[in-house]
Amino acid sequence: MASKNIKSLSLGLILLLAVRIIAMFVVPLTDPTEARYAEIARKMAETGNWITPQFDYGVPFWAKPPLHTWLSALGIEAFGANEFAARLGILFATIALLVILWRWLEQLTDRTTALVTLLILCSAALFFVAIAFVQTDMVLTLGIVACMTGFYSAMRGDRRWAWMFFAGIAIGMLAKGPVSVVLSMTPIALWVIWRREWSNLGRLPWVSGLAVAAIISIPWYVAAEIATPGFLKYFIIGEHIQRFLDPGWTGDLYGSGREHAKGTIWLYWIVAALPWSPMLPILGWRLYKRGIPADGDGLQSYLLLFAIVPLVFFTAAANILVTYTLPALPAAAALGVILWRRSGTGGGTWLKVGVAEIMVLVIGLIVACLIGKDSFLPSRQDILAHFPQSHPLTITGGRDFSAEFYRHGQITTIQDVDQLPDTLSPGAGYLVRNNQVDAFEKRYGDHITELAKDKSFRLFEAH
Repeated sequence: MASKNIKSLSLGLILLLAVRIIAMFVVPLTDPTEARYAEIARKMAETGNWITPQFDYGVPFWAKPPLHTWLSALGIEAFGANEFAARLGILFATIALLVILWRWLEQLTDRTTALVTLLILCSAALFFVAIAFVQTDMVLTLGIVACMTGFYSAMRGDRRWAWMFFAGIAIGMLAKGPVSVVLSMTPIALWVIWRREWSNLGRLPWVSGLAVAAIISIPWYVAAEIATPGFLKYFIIGEHIQRFLDPGWTGDLYGSGREHAKGTIWLYWIVAALPWSPMLPILGWRLYKRGIPADGDGLQSYLLLFAIVPLVFFTAAANILVTYTLPALPAAAALGVILWRRSGTGGGTWLKVGVAEIMVLVIGLIVACLIGKDSFLPSRQDILAHFPQSHPLTITGGRDFSAEFYRHGQITTIQDVDQLPDTLSPGAGYLVRNNQVDAFEKRYGDHITELAKDKSFRLFEAH
């Protein structure tokens, strides 16, 4: 029976990952987040500037360290500027995360627990999307999982895992900066205090480990400040302090602040963990009736701290995104499965629930594709397919990152149609936002032909 469950779980996980990998090819890059980061990576590959990510040509992108950009740019270098290539490096980061988590849980618990954890994690709404989504948070989560698994196992006597902890610090610093150290070290410090694990701290090679982490991560920070002075001040003070504490922060160079009610992060987590978050009351009731299992090895309290610290940390934050909950999901999935199994296994029923959930997800994705990706995906891929790459193209209403990516940067951006010349160049294309179409047609109606449209733009060619 156990081997049959292992086979079913493995098949479900493979199916889930296969659907997500197929989506890497067929779903276009979407605005604004994924297309923006993909375009930054494309510019890195095009210009050969691997030190300073560029928000626009010659404009440095100081908001994030470059590890995720390096991963996407390497994919573009290898396979060209397309959505699969831009997403490939993030997929590899996800696979590395899953392998680390699988190996760690298999050693500490059993193979079934490890597989169920991966299945639940990969089918959680936010994690499923993030598996191959061009952004920073999956690479950050990889660093946190490496820290989490490496520290615990090193404290329990497996010195080989200690190097995973220090590798996680380096990954986090190159993925998102000092916030990664805070999100990793805070639960670790609280757990050591809670469990009074002081005597085991000597099992980690602190001096050599921190030296290696510093050698890996610090040179880029130095090189970035030398290349574009002012980077460290903006990144450390602006992005790590003012962004989260100042609701009206106006120093953001790359967008506008996202002000939310304090505590919104907890609602975001419920959404991010769907469809599993509604089952928390069932788990809570089960633990209430049967009692919380003994935590002799400290694993449950350790996972609990890693699951809630990111949420507590961002509770008072004014500017947050749903992706900020991603680092909490691996520990939460592992803790939920461990508590469920330790409090009395009901594996058969819940295995069927998991497989049914996956089938609903797959069917939902198929239906969405049949309805038509143009109707719900903010991307310019399809509309640009109606215009030759070799012809000049102008877009109105400001930047659109997916248009820039699919045009390989060969696009002129203006704010308003009034900035266009009196006479249009024959053969030139004009991607006009819907709210500016009337003004555009009134001015050039006899000299343009409409080629295509989507929910945000209409594409014209001058003649």
